[in-house]
Amino acid sequence: MFKILSIDGGGFRGIYAAHILKKIEEIYNVSWTTDFNMITGTSTGSIIAAGLVAGISAKDIVDLYEALGNKVFKKRFLGNFPGASLFMSPYNVKILKKELDDVFHNKPPLGKIEFPLLIPATDIGNGSVYVFKSQYSPDFVRDKDVELEDAVAASCSAPMYFDPCKADDYLLADGGLWANSPAIIAAVDAKYRLQRSFDELQVLSIGTCGNRTYYSQKRGFWNKIFGWGFLTRWNKAQLVDMILNLQVQSANNLLRLVLNPNQILRIDSKSNIALDDPSMKDDLITRADKDFTNNSQKIEHFLQAK
Repeated sequence: MFKILSIDGGGFRGIYAAHILKKIEEIYNVSWTTDFNMITGTSTGSIIAAGLVAGISAKDIVDLYEALGNKVFKKRFLGNFPGASLFMSPYNVKILKKELDDVFHNKPPLGKIEFPLLIPATDIGNGSVYVFKSQYSPDFVRDKDVELEDAVAASCSAPMYFDPCKADDYLLADGGLWANSPAIIAAVDAKYRLQRSFDELQVLSIGTCGNRTYYSQKRGFWNKIFGWGFLTRWNKAQLVDMILNLQVQSANNLLRLVLNPNQILRIDSKSNIALDDPSMKDDLITRADKDFTNNSQKIEHFLQAK
């Protein structure tokens, strides 16, 4: 079997996925680049995916989230003023990049990593999708000199939260704009780049998106006056969650059309905790622990599949 680990985007909710992987690591003594054949992660998931491929333990990645949450999601000085988000990103991408540099500065660039690693981003300069890839195919020439921290920072640069980032000559933003759940991308790449049949793929997909976001037809007083404004009925946080959830639903539905259900193990947080709220750390870890326990037999079966 060809095993793929896929981690969704979702801001600080990534600690949920990291904790599940920590439990898998501790209980089943997993070596990520030995027991899996390909790892992919979008946005916050790219931190985890790149970390595991670079030899950082899932336990250390959980610790990283705990240490960095309040630093990365600390609003800029002007970001605390009402309406500031209409004119600027509330969080400083330079702080994000500095913290990622500290984590990955001594790790090899993508061109020196042979283990299959995929990190989706969005090429906003060309209006195109963009996937950073390690050197697992001789055909890859673009990303050889890209440092891990630059690829991860680009994938994490969510619009309306962070400014976009540069990698080489490209202006890039969050991969969650089109690939918040990157498992289908990895499955297709495994087939067409590594010549693995869909029948031999096994996918462990860990999600951080919550329950479906919806809009009520009921209107309050201010909604009747202002209608569907960005700050009224649409609501920025609610709209972002809906976009991410719809993308995840679509990607996972496509994956189930390509693979049989018994080839996919999907674990999702089912929580609508805000993407940028580190104060919910304990709640996310508790839910991750519960979901790991509830899925422990399925996880063991997945790891043992040959």
